[in-house]
Amino acid sequence: MALFLILYLGFIIFVLAGVWKTFEKANQPGWACIIPFYNYYIMAKIGAVKNWWLIFIPIVNIYILFVIMFGIAKSFGKDTAFGIGLVFLSFIFFPILGFGDAVYHGPNGELSKDIDNIGRS
Repeated sequence: MALFLILYLGFIIFVLAGVWKTFEKANQPGWACIIPFYNYYIMAKIGAVKNWWLIFIPIVNIYILFVIMFGIAKSFGKDTAFGIGLVFLSFIFFPILGFGDAVYHGPNGELSKDIDNIGRS
């Protein structure tokens, strides 16, 4: 029983550290991931979702969670499949963002579009 508890706490700390690093990569405070509801505000800010407060409305919160996670995936240059992974397997995909080589491209990936267009003007 004690071994299970130690492994479980280790897993929780690992996932929390992955979300913390993801927030820091997006130039947001890492500690925000441990504050309930404020973490959704920061995730919406990273993913450029304006109506984040819809997370408080039942049934609609499911839709807005998908929108936020797709926005976060796009902000790190990932595709829609990665966004689906963030929704259903966030305990795997947030550490991939945080500890992997993913680079933050700005809210909803907007900065990368600006960088691509600099040489074309």
